[in-house]
Amino acid sequence: MATTEAIDVVMPQMGVSVSEGTITKWLKQQGEQVEADEPLLEISTDKVDTEVPSPGSGVLTEILVQEGQTVEVGTKLAVIGGDGAQAQAPPPPEPATAEPAAEAAAPSSAGTPAPAAPAQPEPAHSANGKTFVSPVVAKIASEHGVDPSQVQGTGRGGRVTKKDILSFIETGAPIEAPAEIPAVSPAPTPAPAPVQPAAPEPPQAAPAPPPPEAAPTPAPARAAAQLGESFEPMSAMRKGIAEHMRRSLDTSAHVTSAIEVDMSKVSAIRSKLKKEYQQSYGVNPTYLIFVARAATDTLREYPWINGEIRGDQIVTRNYVNLGFAVELQDGKGLIVPVVKKAEGLNLLGMARAVTDIAQRARDKKLLPDEVQGGTFTITNPGGYGTFHGTPVISQPQAAILGTYAVVKRPWVVEDDLGQDVIAIRPIMNLTLTYDHRLVDGALAGRFLRDLRHRLETWDESVY
Repeated sequence: MATTEAIDVVMPQMGVSVSEGTITKWLKQQGEQVEADEPLLEISTDKVDTEVPSPGSGVLTEILVQEGQTVEVGTKLAVIGGDGAQAQAPPPPEPATAEPAAEAAAPSSAGTPAPAAPAQPEPAHSANGKTFVSPVVAKIASEHGVDPSQVQGTGRGGRVTKKDILSFIETGAPIEAPAEIPAVSPAPTPAPAPVQPAAPEPPQAAPAPPPPEAAPTPAPARAAAQLGESFEPMSAMRKGIAEHMRRSLDTSAHVTSAIEVDMSKVSAIRSKLKKEYQQSYGVNPTYLIFVARAATDTLREYPWINGEIRGDQIVTRNYVNLGFAVELQDGKGLIVPVVKKAEGLNLLGMARAVTDIAQRARDKKLLPDEVQGGTFTITNPGGYGTFHGTPVISQPQAAILGTYAVVKRPWVVEDDLGQDVIAIRPIMNLTLTYDHRLVDGALAGRFLRDLRHRLETWDESVY
């Protein structure tokens, strides 16, 4: 039953540290019928891309925030139901612009001509000399040495959004700097030399000052397209990935170690379990599942690799929250959902958990909490045939494990007589990229050695 009262659709709180989100797509258009809990729009934050369900049933009478706009948590996005006219009466942007206009018009109506300056709207992004920005914007500005007051805000009331600050950093062009040059220039005007009032000397008597530092030559937003080139805007997710990866490299001392693993025993057990797992449980026991299960047990013995640096303290845990890098949008997006308390899962439980979060990540059904709280991450580029890599650590974790393609290779083994012989074995490379501030090479080497031992001597009775 459609509601007779107007229901506000607001930007939801997508996690404690998330203060704003970007509208990436409206799944319903203005005037369309929408049912309660039906997907209404897609939003993107620096944590997760997800669908927002409709809070009620009725006609989508008004859309207030368009695709591509970034707004703060709690911002009114749309209206469902009502009589339509009432929903359109108080759009938020109108009072912000109408009231200053009315106040500016008041003095001129009193009979005294109003000066032209007050009629010009003040920059909406500043008030009382200070720029009000969200914690996310403030953090990005601080990391890149940008003064938010120099950025033209496109948010409500001229507020500087995450999109504004990222665009400013990418272009490198100061906002409205050219308009300030006449005011900054110290050269006055008419006659600088009173003894020669008639001589047209001002240009020579007042040498042109050097360009002020506040107004460097603006860098072009982007170079002109060359033949065969095309441009597309970066999505909010892509910008978030770029910022996170750059910050990780700036934070951690990255070192990568690698080891080769004979997966013969795992391969045999996997072949035996595959039919049962697929038919009875609807999951596939991939090599990744075996590695994840073995890595969880190994991490319990290496708490620093499962830990983090927090200030001048080392944080360790008695649990393992495993993050798994999942590809989205045909390689144009990446998200890392987390399997919480992985130490309590057996092999089948791990297979079910990883299959579930990976599918919901691709379907944009993840909850914000499901991409937070990871203590260790596994990335699996080996599914595409790669055999080595150096992944970037997911902050604030201390390490990330890379799993690679299982390739049949000639391998030296010992026969029943104790002689070395060459055999064909399925070999997988594993890499551990770790933060050398916390994890030393010897510790990383022992971790990989013990992980390899668990995989090469897989015990079905344990897992």
